[in-house]
Amino acid sequence: MTKRIVVISSGLSTPSSTRQLADRLAADSVAQLRERGVEVEVETFELRDLAHDITNHLLLGFAPPKLEAVLDKLATADGLIAVTPIFTTSYAGLFKSFLDVIDPQSLTDLPVLIGATGGTPRHSLAIDYAIRPVFTYLHANPVTTGVFAATSDWGGGGDGVRSLPDRIFRGAKEFAELVERTDRSELVNDPFALDRPMGHLVGGLAGE
Repeated sequence: MTKRIVVISSGLSTPSSTRQLADRLAADSVAQLRERGVEVEVETFELRDLAHDITNHLLLGFAPPKLEAVLDKLATADGLIAVTPIFTTSYAGLFKSFLDVIDPQSLTDLPVLIGATGGTPRHSLAIDYAIRPVFTYLHANPVTTGVFAATSDWGGGGDGVRSLPDRIFRGAKEFAELVERTDRSELVNDPFALDRPMGHLVGGLAGE
């Protein structure tokens, strides 16, 4: 059976180190899965291309067609690679806004590989204190290794402990192992699941 992986990059610039990290995480994950004899389909989405649709969804309570298509693909995915830049010690606002419009049920038991980029390695802790708890709250299953890439990592110096390629490989290996053994088909096909959270059905967001 073919596994489907969705990659979300919330970098704001072009070219983007956030997208670069997302692509490398995806490539290593695909390689790991294919070594296990698992076929993979990968779809990558840049959140900056969906920024207006995400805002409209937050304001109006329903997703425009382009954003709706991405949300549907995420709901039926077998794995998610999510990468965000770190601003002011936390994830990007666009990244959080996207998470806010996802049906929480669509992430249940979903394997997630978290990546983040920033100017200094000191921001690497944001993966564990800011990003991982959000996915845990949404009942997703983030792998143990989160991959942070500082500006210096792209030059090959790394953090002096483990190089960026090594960290990417380790995170991708954990992710591939989890994707391979996770079966979300019953969750995806649950006939009693709501298409959207109740807050969306009444024209607003829950907890607003």
